[in-house]
Amino acid sequence: MEKIYQPFKTDLSKYDNSWYKHPPLWKNVLWMLVNHAFINSYLPLPVSIKRVILKSFGMKIGKSVMIKPKVNIKYPWLVSVGDYAWIGEEVWIDSLTDVTIGPNACLSQGAMLLTGNHDYTSPTFDLRIGKIVLEEGVWIGAKAIVCPGVTCHSHAVLAVNSVATKDLKAYGVYQGNPAQHVRSRSNES
Repeated sequence: MEKIYQPFKTDLSKYDNSWYKHPPLWKNVLWMLVNHAFINSYLPLPVSIKRVILKSFGMKIGKSVMIKPKVNIKYPWLVSVGDYAWIGEEVWIDSLTDVTIGPNACLSQGAMLLTGNHDYTSPTFDLRIGKIVLEEGVWIGAKAIVCPGVTCHSHAVLAVNSVATKDLKAYGVYQGNPAQHVRSRSNES
């Protein structure tokens, strides 16, 4: 028997994310001001000062992490970045829950790490969150997006403008929307 299409109506008046633990208002407002002035800015601030600011807001940062201009981080206290990682210009880390960026990982210009989404199958459009893990040596290409709950395993590559909706295998190169495995990464020319 063929399934009959039922019209679906979203009712945002019933939206409720009270289960989500928001930071205290003072902390959130203070971070928004500091982020806007010093991190999500083209102010030519030395990277060492950016690292000190982010650490003071609870971000775990390894040695020699590169942070380019105009980076936007939702809640730095939920982010951990390993040694020698690079965070490129205009990267957006929407850290509603934990984000782990491993050592020597690279987020290129305009990349997005999105830990939150909404359940479009629910009339109340419920908030869904999921941790993101970028393991050692992962490269997220320019304008690429990593969705909630995704782990990019060791040295995986997400190509320019691609969208990772599922885990990426170690040393895999992924491309497209949704991202598909296209080859393996190697040191061979």
